[in-house]
Amino acid sequence: MRLINKFWHNNKLFIIFILLMSVFRSAVADWYTVPTASMQPTIQIGDRVIVNKMAYDLKLPFSQYSLLTTAEPQRGEIVVFESDAADNRLIKRMIGLPGDVITMRKDKLYINGKALRYQVAKSNAEELFATEQVDTISHTVRIDNTSSNVLSSFGPITVPDNHYLVLGDNRRNSADSRVYGFVPRHELKGKATAIAFSFDYDNYYLPRKNRFFKDIYSI
Repeated sequence: MRLINKFWHNNKLFIIFILLMSVFRSAVADWYTVPTASMQPTIQIGDRVIVNKMAYDLKLPFSQYSLLTTAEPQRGEIVVFESDAADNRLIKRMIGLPGDVITMRKDKLYINGKALRYQVAKSNAEELFATEQVDTISHTVRIDNTSSNVLSSFGPITVPDNHYLVLGDNRRNSADSRVYGFVPRHELKGKATAIAFSFDYDNYYLPRKNRFFKDIYSI
């Protein structure tokens, strides 16, 4: 007991700091490393993405228990969630809300029968980049012309209550709702807001200077 008391006396400020930081990262905000290309070109492999964990719920720290609903996800937002189906933490773009009817035809999306605004920006034999408008949020999607188009068409399907349909921006190279199904409301961890910093894994892990504190919705 004497050793414990001595340890506490000598390190209490550091211990309190660690506890408060852990609570903050658990319930308020955190950053996540992105290990895959499923959200390219918006999010690159090696990005550290800042996530607002209070965007949709105030949760009991270190748990999935929601104390208070703060808002509902909106179409076009980028969300982080703990997927039981994938047994992994994923980051995708919110496309379908409860009750929405979603259709995809040859990589182009329709929500409740209305085609999204879709404008090709660049195209060649290997890939296509297009600007897609989801409600008020405009973003770029990538179509890998060398990959299978098995995920390029589906629906129409109706999003169930308390569930969401999410897609990656790298449309033919993303395991999302087309693979794992709808995302239950309780799996949402928060809303991605910005890129804190980024390391280029193909260039000796050097930082990408143009991605420091970058608003994720301005890319």
